Amino acid sequence: MRGKIIFALLAATIFATGTTAQCIKKSTKKEIEAFFGKSLNGEDAQFNNKKRVKNIALATDEVWECWRNAVNAFDKEQLPVATTNGERDTLYWQMPTHPEPDARMPFHYIYKGEKPDAGYPLFLYMHGSGPKKSEWETGFRLCSMFDDAPSAYFIPQIPSERLYRWAVQPQQLAWEKLLRLAMLSGDINANRIYLFGISEGGYGSQRLASFYADYLAGAGPMAGGEPLMNAPAENLANTAFSLRTGEKDYGFGRNFMTYTAGKTLDSLQHLHPGLYKHKVELIPGKGHSIDYRPTTPWLAQFTRTPHPTYFYWEDYDMYGRHRKGFYNIRVNETSRNSDEERTCYEMNIKGNIIFLTVKNVKYRTAKTINNIPMLFEKSYKKADKGNITIFLTDKLFDLTKPITVIVNGRLAWKGKATPTLKSVVESCALFFDPERVFPAAIDIEIE
Repeated sequence: MRGKIIFALLAATIFATGTTAQCIKKSTKKEIEAFFGKSLNGEDAQFNNKKRVKNIALATDEVWECWRNAVNAFDKEQLPVATTNGERDTLYWQMPTHPEPDARMPFHYIYKGEKPDAGYPLFLYMHGSGPKKSEWETGFRLCSMFDDAPSAYFIPQIPSERLYRWAVQPQQLAWEKLLRLAMLSGDINANRIYLFGISEGGYGSQRLASFYADYLAGAGPMAGGEPLMNAPAENLANTAFSLRTGEKDYGFGRNFMTYTAGKTLDSLQHLHPGLYKHKVELIPGKGHSIDYRPTTPWLAQFTRTPHPTYFYWEDYDMYGRHRKGFYNIRVNETSRNSDEERTCYEMNIKGNIIFLTVKNVKYRTAKTINNIPMLFEKSYKKADKGNITIFLTDKLFDLTKPITVIVNGRLAWKGKATPTLKSVVESCALFFDPERVFPAAIDIEIE
């Protein structure tokens, strides 16, 4: 009889911890989905349920399902079923914030090769600035021939020739939509997402690489080159970066800017061995037209590190918009004193100790070529105000032990961080990334 009782108890325990187990009430899930809906709509919503989370994995899965439901309700245009390499279905996404009414972004979405167990690597390609239909056609042909299978490709056409920039606000919202749908699809490896482009697409991909570095395994602008004020190289500590430009590509100083990016990344890699992986090349004898084939095979060998022990974030304005967070930081109150300043966050993690440097930077143009600012001098000042949230994961920290946070050499926080539903939900809404649904968080005052 005693053996039967023990067996029954074991069976009940297995059932309770199986896939049917739940740790979040149905009513709370509705609240979570409502919060996600407001967040997706750009509303300033708050989620204040600080219930302690005991089963982190189960809570994460349930919150992710709430996120899926909210995204399915919000994004009427989903990521389509991809076609094979040879097919040419044209699909469209509406651009809701575009200055032109009813602007749409046409795109192709294709797969090459058999799907890997972990999902396809995803490449986002941005074309050059000629007539958009012919540039798009050329882009499709190039992407089809690149030797990077198995892979998935999102190949868009610029929505408007009047706003021929890949990093402006409407396009930023489109890329964020692509990221959240790709990460929900089940077909894409969230740690193998890459972006690249040619000429105007090279400028855009370099800017976007620095802006969205925490989502990317790698980026590969070609025949481009941006002033580094527009694309801070420091943000690329954990993102593989390829930049290939013709040695004689003098237009807009592309060759000089490529040279400058290479030297800057060389210095950063020297300071931080093992980080800032890059391959910056000036192709001998070539002008604006180069061989585009080497970029994606080089990028494809790299995988994202979603929880780095070191990163640097220069929080900069890209076409009037700032990111709200980066890796595991959320900005609640800015440290900037004016729009001329940017705030830089440098994080080092050693065991359960976080060393964070927060400073503001101002740029001064040191060199121009054809009236284009090319080189800059930067002056830094320690930040003395602001508030941030640092999200914590058991993949980086021992959450059963105290966490210490030292900001600008000052002890800013020490204690145990409690896993809460609030942290899981808010980090999911902020990053929409299955690798960055964080169970715990601490708020830090910058003084």
